[in-house]
Amino acid sequence: TIIISSMGLGTTLTFIGSHWLLVWMGLEINTLAIIPLMIRQHHPRAVEATTKYFITQATASALLLFASVTNAWTSGEWSLIEMLNPTSATLATAALALKIGLAPLHFWLPEVLQGLDLTTGLILATWQKLAPFAILLQLSPLLNSNLLLLFGVTSTIVGGWGGLNQTQLRKILAYSSIANLGWMITILHYSPSLTLLNLILYMFMTLTTFLLFKTFNSTKINSISSSTLKSPLMSVIALMTLLSLGGLPPLSGFMPKWLILQELTKQSLIIPATIMALMALLSLFFYLRLCYATTLTKAPGPINMASTWRTKSHQPTLILLTSASISIFM
Repeated sequence: TIIISSMGLGTTLTFIGSHWLLVWMGLEINTLAIIPLMIRQHHPRAVEATTKYFITQATASALLLFASVTNAWTSGEWSLIEMLNPTSATLATAALALKIGLAPLHFWLPEVLQGLDLTTGLILATWQKLAPFAILLQLSPLLNSNLLLLFGVTSTIVGGWGGLNQTQLRKILAYSSIANLGWMITILHYSPSLTLLNLILYMFMTLTTFLLFKTFNSTKINSISSSTLKSPLMSVIALMTLLSLGGLPPLSGFMPKWLILQELTKQSLIIPATIMALMALLSLFFYLRLCYATTLTKAPGPINMASTWRTKSHQPTLILLTSASISIFM
């Protein structure tokens, strides 16, 4: 209870704070609260993931504090929306990019996510993104659009290519997260409301995906193939959610991508828009691989049908069904 309420407190502090020190404090509380959750398993992989996460987040926090101090030193202002010094703005952008795992500062994210269990992984992939995005959305008019564009396009490329040769579901979700964050960051300077829309939809789609993998109790592609026999309905929901996460029309995940491409072409950024659209196809390819494994192939080996049809879900199905309907039928 203490840990989870601390995570809530950290994020809320960052949401409501207008003073750089308060915002930074919120981010720190958030980081320190998730570390016990990560290391809960007492497994060497979990310890490694936690250490990597802690070092990365500490670096990002130090950089962010440095950016805000530099800004206060040059302008005498501690207010969040008074970051008028371009050096400070660039440093803050880099620090927040490292915090949420944007390429080329993404190297920690797949490694860390792979070392966690699905529940903690879900918190890392959704809740932990809220506080940095709250800061980015407030700073959006002051940030360098070219730098954001560079981060965004690189993230979509890395997210597309990185997920192709993965067999671990958590790593695939990490690369999918990098690609989705790339889409959000690209449009941040021109249309913050689109970034927010994309973030909300991404949260729902990721929540559904993690809950489904938790229901199937699978962390590898080959273990997901028996899910159809465990629960046919869940496997169909998984198929739709994964395609939505990839951005296939007419599912919900397509909407933000379409609007972002439209906005980029309005801003005459044709080349970045083209690269991102092509990279979305790569992402869609590895989601299709997952869908193929989930619903279109039979599980290898003999399966006792009598017992598997009676699989009970070990979690509240209401949350899963609500988030699934939002992530598919928006």
